[in-house]
Amino acid sequence: MAQVPENSRDIERWLKLIRADEVGPVTLGKLLQRFGSVDAALGASASSLMKVEGIGAKTAERIAASRDKFDTCAELELAGKLGVWIVHIEDPRYPPALKQIYDPPPVLYVKGALDRADNLAIGIVGCRRCSLYGQEQASRLAHLLAASGFAIVSGMARGIDTAAHAGALAAEGRTIAVQGCGLSRIFPPENAKLFELICASGACISELPLRAEPLAENFPPRNRIIAGLSLGTIVVEATLRSGAMITAQAALESNREVMAVPGKIDSPLSQGPHRLIKDGAKLIETVEDVMEALGYIGEQLKDHTALTAKEAAEKVETPLFETTKFNLKGHEQTVYDALGKDPLHIDQLIADTNLPAGAVNASVVSLRLKGLIKQLPGNLFTKR
Repeated sequence: MAQVPENSRDIERWLKLIRADEVGPVTLGKLLQRFGSVDAALGASASSLMKVEGIGAKTAERIAASRDKFDTCAELELAGKLGVWIVHIEDPRYPPALKQIYDPPPVLYVKGALDRADNLAIGIVGCRRCSLYGQEQASRLAHLLAASGFAIVSGMARGIDTAAHAGALAAEGRTIAVQGCGLSRIFPPENAKLFELICASGACISELPLRAEPLAENFPPRNRIIAGLSLGTIVVEATLRSGAMITAQAALESNREVMAVPGKIDSPLSQGPHRLIKDGAKLIETVEDVMEALGYIGEQLKDHTALTAKEAAEKVETPLFETTKFNLKGHEQTVYDALGKDPLHIDQLIADTNLPAGAVNASVVSLRLKGLIKQLPGNLFTKR
């Protein structure tokens, strides 16, 4: 069994504050901005809390009276039994893309592992009662994108979400499931096996307490996390009033790309994607379309996305390959030059090149597709 990472330092205090009455992600952010630390916010008087924007007398009293009501000891004990670790937003392991949204979750529960490679992530969402066509397209795109080095983010719901996770797993890629309930529960229950497979090759995460039930009001906030973790979100099938459309809206509000797969014009399941396309979303048919929608990162990849990473590798005759056969763009040459025949971990590669993590991840994917480097287990890379 893989070792479970340690919880963030002072996670007990973070849990006490975020579980207090009237404290959500936005309010907690205001408290930290006003008082400078979780400890100071926990010790603030009701009169001091009233000085925070948006907090009146009744709200201040409720916060002050409820800061110690959450049983953090029981929560941490259960987390340990479940193999779940908890990370707060000031921990460097917290997903950097998620920090950039308006209301990032202050605390994330994680079963599995977070990885730098997850900076290169695509969300794939859609309706639960989908068509066979929708399932096929979600699985196909997830498989191709995961094989190309992207992490696939979805919500583990029935239908499109399940197909997306399954496609990524079939490609032996990373996938992240964002649950609308606590991680002591699996929803829907028939996805118990999928839950375990995702945790083994990626992560299942939630912002909710471990015992939180899958209530309807939990899912719209969950959708902003899917969008926030992703460079862009693909909507496969969705009615106009659906969770997938909420995710697309969250992506737009976070300045992320929104993409959509077209469907039959007489199907209600096509109304959501077609509305998004009319409003300017990128129409997606191939992985190349995704690369084009992603701008800078896509520019580094688009010349060689007709093949999956595995297909590209099969076509490479290693002794005959030279970098001069390719016009290396952006940071690709820097990353390629930093690699040798000895395996190098992605974290060390980032340190050696002194480049942003996103730029290194994008270059690594591109170089893999060009057949110039190969990835080994454990996020290690070498030249071919």
